[in-house]
Amino acid sequence: MGQATITLTVAQAIVRYLAAQYIEVDGVRTRVCGGGFGIFGHGNVTCLGEALYDHQDSLPLYRGQNEQGMGFAAAAYAKAYLRRRFMFCTASAGPGTANLLTASALAHANRLPMLMLCGDAFLTRLPDPVLQQLEHYGNPALGLNDAFKAVTRYWDRITYPAQIIQSLPAALNTMLDPADCGPAFIGLPQDVQGWTYDYPLSFFEERVHRIRRQAPDVAEVADAAAVLAGAKRPIIIAGGGVQYSGAVAELTAFAEAHGIPVVETIAGRANLLDDHPLNIGPIGVTGSDSANTIAEQADVILAVGTRLQDFTTGSWTAFAQDAQIIGLNVARHDAAKHMSLAVVGDAKLGLDALGQALDGYKAPDAWKAQAQAERAKWVEYVAENTRVGNGPASYAQAIGVVNAHCHKRDRVVAAAGGLPAEVTANWRTLDIGTVDVEFGFSCMGYEIAGGWGARIAQAEMEPERDTIVFTGDGSYLLMNSDIYSSVLTEKKMIVLLLDNGGFAVINKLQNNTGNESFNNLIADTPTATHQVEVDFEAHARAMGALAETVDNPAGLAVAFARAKAADRTYVICMKVDPYDGWTTGGHAWWEVGTPHVSDHEKVTAAHKDWESTRSRQRKGV
Repeated sequence: MGQATITLTVAQAIVRYLAAQYIEVDGVRTRVCGGGFGIFGHGNVTCLGEALYDHQDSLPLYRGQNEQGMGFAAAAYAKAYLRRRFMFCTASAGPGTANLLTASALAHANRLPMLMLCGDAFLTRLPDPVLQQLEHYGNPALGLNDAFKAVTRYWDRITYPAQIIQSLPAALNTMLDPADCGPAFIGLPQDVQGWTYDYPLSFFEERVHRIRRQAPDVAEVADAAAVLAGAKRPIIIAGGGVQYSGAVAELTAFAEAHGIPVVETIAGRANLLDDHPLNIGPIGVTGSDSANTIAEQADVILAVGTRLQDFTTGSWTAFAQDAQIIGLNVARHDAAKHMSLAVVGDAKLGLDALGQALDGYKAPDAWKAQAQAERAKWVEYVAENTRVGNGPASYAQAIGVVNAHCHKRDRVVAAAGGLPAEVTANWRTLDIGTVDVEFGFSCMGYEIAGGWGARIAQAEMEPERDTIVFTGDGSYLLMNSDIYSSVLTEKKMIVLLLDNGGFAVINKLQNNTGNESFNNLIADTPTATHQVEVDFEAHARAMGALAETVDNPAGLAVAFARAKAADRTYVICMKVDPYDGWTTGGHAWWEVGTPHVSDHEKVTAAHKDWESTRSRQRKGV
């Protein structure tokens, strides 16, 4: 007998396949695709919309307000699930799909899975040129969707219905691969979406996926263990990959068994509790004096699950020139950076293997004591830095208030501007895996949209807890419409809107490089000739949220209690000083381009001062 088949459109087959894919998360079998976000247009409503309508229970579709926000929400959802589940985004051909480019770049930079199912021009070209189509006279096959090749891990355009039999599993395998994880894009020409094919029924059988755990090479482990065994001043840099691997317990056990101090990257925040004796603090440009001090002195650095971004390495000035880096990473590209001694493999298995090979080794007690003494000084600094009343209202004070009054399992979301640095430096981790500071792409607008996606995931796992969003006025004005989405879908967020009158952190960088304030703060924008303030409270209320404005951090504490008790999204607005109250400690050097010549003496002096640290930069080693 021949193979059993079913006649479906391309769109129907895609949706039916996604609905049949499962994964086990903490022993519970669930769909690997949690549903999707969609804004319909002529390029996806007639065919893909028809298919999704019949799968509303298995693949719930959230209506977005902006395609970029949909992508941010999908990324935050995947991050909350530690990359074990993903959401799809569907957009129409043309500007709708173009709006997803930034979100795809964010997912790519952060190694997060997201599936994009986007409309495309007609394959037959019979009606060309069609609405919203770009015309390249010398290359008629080139279109807007080709732009996604630079910001995806997997890209395909379906030109024949049978192609999805290979394309969909390939996209799924990419998104679930711990080394290659990232966004996948599938372009769907408007005519092809509706074409039919006799698909094998076996293609739609339920399948349970598992995240691959790659064991490290025995020889690589032995080499790394030999280096570590001779270390007098070792440290561990714990990145976001520790959490994605589910290796927090192994990291903790390894550090405790060998007495090695641990510092965290931005993505690795909340790998260890704030009060763990080996947690020496966050490292790098937006780090802590404690972590940066011991990093400078370390002779061996075990980098676990980190891509060693410049904000972690201080643009490669954070470590001694002769320090040996060991890169334990499931991705070969990351494990071998800067001539690291590479241990390519899963963090959980790699730490276990290294621990066995290092049996009996302990870092010198004096080194551990020195690290802990530095940490104690940083704890005192943070306590004073976040103390209400220590100066004008500041980000740090607001962070301290929320930290003191939130539940330990509440999830914190921040992204762009000054808040990622302030949260990273000042937030005391109350429980594991509760911090999402998006600084891989540091994308304005992620805060509220990402908060919505994080809350969707949280509502599925810990519905009794809250998602807390820190955002500045700049990011709020750029993208705020998912406050309305959160109200519509009953996915409550608590939004802290801290207004410093513009892009204050870039104004600070502008001033620190000798430049005068210009075009960052609204007050310093020459073309802003009619200076008016936004009524953020009224604006949030207009989108259905509850909202209030407080005058100071003391009032914020009372308002936060009201927000916790509220039944829907609650926005708290507070002004903070754009100049005073920044966290001044904990900063490693950061390479930024400064003018080598200038007519302004302050700019020239700042350039010379900035360049004076370059001698410490490791150049590729």
